[in-house]
Amino acid sequence: MELYELSIGTLQGLLASQDVSAVELTSAVLNRIAAVEERVGAFITRADEQVMIAQAEAADIRWREGRGGLLCGIPVSLKDVLCTKGLRTTCGSRILDSFVPPYDATVSEKLKTAGAVVVGKVSMDEFAMGSSNENCAFGVPHNPWNLDHVCGGSSGGSAASVAAAEAIASVGSDTGGSIRQPASYCGVVGLKPTYGRVSRFGLVAYASSLDQLGPLTRDVTDCAIMLNVMAGYDPRDSTSVERPVPDYRTSLVAGLKGMRIGVPREYFAEGLDADVEQAVRQGIRALEGAGATVVDVSLPRTPYGVAAYYIIASAEASSNLARYDGVRYGFRDKEASALLEMYRQTRSQGFGPEVKRRIIIGTYALSSGYYDAYYKKASQVRTLIADDFRLAFADCDVLVSPVTPTPAWRLGEKLADPLSMYLSDILTIPTNLAGLPGMSVPCGFSKSGMPIGLQLQADHFAEEKLLCVAYNLEKELALPARKPAGLEDN
Repeated sequence: MELYELSIGTLQGLLASQDVSAVELTSAVLNRIAAVEERVGAFITRADEQVMIAQAEAADIRWREGRGGLLCGIPVSLKDVLCTKGLRTTCGSRILDSFVPPYDATVSEKLKTAGAVVVGKVSMDEFAMGSSNENCAFGVPHNPWNLDHVCGGSSGGSAASVAAAEAIASVGSDTGGSIRQPASYCGVVGLKPTYGRVSRFGLVAYASSLDQLGPLTRDVTDCAIMLNVMAGYDPRDSTSVERPVPDYRTSLVAGLKGMRIGVPREYFAEGLDADVEQAVRQGIRALEGAGATVVDVSLPRTPYGVAAYYIIASAEASSNLARYDGVRYGFRDKEASALLEMYRQTRSQGFGPEVKRRIIIGTYALSSGYYDAYYKKASQVRTLIADDFRLAFADCDVLVSPVTPTPAWRLGEKLADPLSMYLSDILTIPTNLAGLPGMSVPCGFSKSGMPIGLQLQADHFAEEKLLCVAYNLEKELALPARKPAGLEDN
């Protein structure tokens, strides 16, 4: 097995013993990127190679001095929605084409402090608005398992970079499923923490009450390691919760005796792909084999989640994206002769079609005479959805379901049908509306060879339960090692 294919857990031992150097590891990942990136298209901006090698050399010094840490010398990619000092941050949008932040986001800062080597900023749907990563202004990434298929969105570049072994791990953001859905489509592990568990400082906002950062990794152990580094209170983020951070690795124990697994009947409704249902049911049986008790639960307001989400998220996007006016930073139309014309032309040229669509929806929902009918009503539905989860968790510890109704679809298949695209997130959106932690863990493949993920959801700040169940699922299923079919010749 090549160095770039190994997990963080394995690489930690090799780096600590100095059997492998961080420079060797970083060079191996850079060579992998050179070999496959032209076909995958995961990156928007790659870090300077000299800077990466310098970071790796510093990591080797730390290991020699006994100061190595959880991510010391580990090459990681970052979704291009995180501010990185001195490294371009575009959010997948032309309006931020030349924006280079003067500071690091808290998560970027934590990763660097931990010794991670940042290999670059990866592709995303523009301003995190999309479910296929086809809305990126800088090219569309391809699913490493089948290059003709989407890799999911909006953190598609993060999932693709890990699946294609162009990074050992990645960071994505999840507003309505944008970590879990691409993780499922690309056959990697993805975790959306509880809202407030990870700092949002330096995360370019889409919908501020929903956005949350989380890791995408090769396996569950790596996910726990990444979360250990990323989680924690940050006084710079008013939504950050001041709560102790456990060592999530201690939750990775065998056996689920006493654990109650809830299966929400609404998540197995009409329209669920047969291959997806079969793989998820197999995962549920595996959890029973590990000692868990399976119970039937109901989340009756699930069907209303998509409508509530697209009103709330679009309304918040309308407010958040008002700052992109061509005055303070970012793209500005240079032909306009008057201020209002400059505003209009800048935003018309700088934003893509999906972003414009959501700004219009959100502005309408917040407009005079319509606020009560739309935004207020959606917020009330959001409360009812959270109540559904509260009642469900009175009967169980963790909820188990599909991540998405289908495996990844072909590129271009849903571009002309936004509603169909939106409905692909029907099983992930409620988690965000309730502010809960959610996770996608590989549980099988479709008949056509596309990965399928199993979704786990838990109560607020119960990431340890998620990781414990995920760890046991991974061990029980023991899926045979398979390399992405789309890159089999490399």
